Amino acid sequence: MQVLQEYFVTVTRKLGVDASIARRKVELLAEFDVAAPDLADILAAIDLHRLHGFSFWDALVVRTAKQSGCTVLFSEDMQDRREIDGLRIVNPFG
Repeated sequence: MQVLQEYFVTVTRKLGVDASIARRKVELLAEFDVAAPDLADILAAIDLHRLHGFSFWDALVVRTAKQSGCTVLFSEDMQDRREIDGLRIVNPFG
């Protein structure tokens, strides 16, 4: 859910995509499996934040990706090629 929110904000603010088009793209992306964090994910994200120095929001994305069975997480905001408990972070622009 968080990634969909960040997508909307980024494409409308930084890329100037019209909000109605960005909204439709969020609807289309939501057709995929969308993970929503629960309390255990939030607490685990706090631990990742404390242990690895991620921002809380990045830690929540890492935790949710890991819990969803992802092995690769594409992010331009986190350290490229870093691996956390079997989840590899890849900068798609690096």
